[in-house]
Amino acid sequence: MRTPQPATTALDEQRIPVRAKLAAAWTSLVLLYAYVDILAFFKPGVVKDIEAGVVFEFDISQTLFAVFLTLMAIPTLMVVLSMTLPARANRTTNLIVASIQVPFAAFNAVGESWRYFYGLGVALELIVLALILRYAWTWPRTAR
Repeated sequence: MRTPQPATTALDEQRIPVRAKLAAAWTSLVLLYAYVDILAFFKPGVVKDIEAGVVFEFDISQTLFAVFLTLMAIPTLMVVLSMTLPARANRTTNLIVASIQVPFAAFNAVGESWRYFYGLGVALELIVLALILRYAWTWPRTAR
């Protein structure tokens, strides 16, 4: 004799707060930046150039590394700011910073010979930035 199976129920779709979506998207962007950079070390000649003191045609210097750190710190700090800023400032900050990040992400593909690798990296980064812009732009409003 078969025992009756319980009725199938739908999974609970809990609403994810916009702040959490934004923080998750910025985290994904930072990880994409990092993984593209890390994987690029395996491209022939990259380590040799670094050992010779050159990165992307630029001489390695404190100034160059300060610029790189600043460029990486901005999306990293956006993770925290997305969770802590008041809603209006949060929305505005995300719209401005994500818009500014778009050309920086696209710049990574300029002049690269590995079009599939860098093209995929840039495409994924642009998708994440588009999601950030969408989440911030469509931030739910409450009636007053």
